[in-house]
Amino acid sequence: MNAEEFQELFLKGLKRRNPGEVEFHQAVAEVSADIIPFIEDKPKYKHGLILERLTEPDRIISFRVCWVDDEGHIRANRGHRVQNNNAIGPYKGGLRFHSSVNLSILKFLAFEQTFKNSLTGLAIGGAKGGSDFNPKGKSDGEIMRFCQSFITELSRYIGANTDVPAGDIGVGAREIGYMFGQLKRLTNEHTGTLTGKGIEYGGSLIRNEATGYGAVYMLNNMMKHHDDELIGKKILISGSGNVAIFAAEKAINLGAKVLTMSDSSGFIHDKNGLDDKKLAAIKRIKLEERGRISDYTNEFDAQYHEGERPWSIAADVALPCATQNEISGDDARTLVENGCKHIVEGANMPTVQEGVDYFKENNILFAPSKAANAGGVAVSGLEMSQNSSKISWSEKEIDSLLSGIMKSIHDTCVVHGKGKDGVNYSKGANIGGFIKVANAMLAYGVI
Repeated sequence: MNAEEFQELFLKGLKRRNPGEVEFHQAVAEVSADIIPFIEDKPKYKHGLILERLTEPDRIISFRVCWVDDEGHIRANRGHRVQNNNAIGPYKGGLRFHSSVNLSILKFLAFEQTFKNSLTGLAIGGAKGGSDFNPKGKSDGEIMRFCQSFITELSRYIGANTDVPAGDIGVGAREIGYMFGQLKRLTNEHTGTLTGKGIEYGGSLIRNEATGYGAVYMLNNMMKHHDDELIGKKILISGSGNVAIFAAEKAINLGAKVLTMSDSSGFIHDKNGLDDKKLAAIKRIKLEERGRISDYTNEFDAQYHEGERPWSIAADVALPCATQNEISGDDARTLVENGCKHIVEGANMPTVQEGVDYFKENNILFAPSKAANAGGVAVSGLEMSQNSSKISWSEKEIDSLLSGIMKSIHDTCVVHGKGKDGVNYSKGANIGGFIKVANAMLAYGVI
């Protein structure tokens, strides 16, 4: 049986065991396409069933979350934590509060997180969790009561040396604060069991900026490796949350021209490019006022495209920073036709497999999310180190460490992804992330 036949059989079994979980199927298919040929002549990984074990989470915890709204009505949501693999360290991964949350999405995120965390070089395993609770439209009191109920149940399964959750979509500083406060009440301890905390009680500097900064550091390293530079490059960015905003900030600081940002209602195109003043307005509109990206056009000369994504605009680089599967196959073709040469995934799996395949077929430099958006979890890991040592590092120190980690991730991708046609960054990330976890699993025997 050749590698292609084995992958087909492997995926058939995975889909049978995990019916209807399309996001999880997509993530595993993308990784296995690189791992299965890699392990073909490496019997220790094949006989150890490492890939099969990696696609079966260590455990999945599901629970009811009851809370009381402002009218005194009892409400119930469902919470989950997918602890995928802890071979190289305690489980680490975000919590997502959004109506779209289900086990397929969380299993895909936890699986990807395992590889991503391995690539950082830090001693952290992979997990993800969350709830179908949506904070939008809820009062602070309602969010507090939900968070307290959620963490009360989850507290049975997490700890500084067991599982360290962080924030994700719908879980920011406010939600982390409510959960950390309740966790302190329950355990009578002040430990680093949650990351993304406020600076005042154990958080790390540049945590909000880390994912966006890291994605641009990855882009910059790719360009340098291929004798290019970021200065003057036109960049399309989707999203307008922390990842998108701080990717734009770092790109502007490094001399690039950011043309677009978006939200769920549409995108703005500023043909003159964003500058510090314009970006400050977007931060105010989106992070403070919680407004719509269209409000940008009330203050600056720009076009607003309602209900569309920014991939139709001609540019050198695309940085998808919004959500999964936001670049379709047609979007990928449009980007390539318009001259885009670099795709760096700031969000988790934002490109459908058809799009990924098209980018590779056309020799586009494509950095997958497990490598490109690892900056957030890298600084979360650094927060864990600061909490353990009861110290705080300066912004300059953390930014330097982040830059170094992203350089290391880039170099790992080059080592394992370099071929006669150039660097396949997806292959490099998948194999580089796999080896460390696989070797640890083999060292433990059959457990």
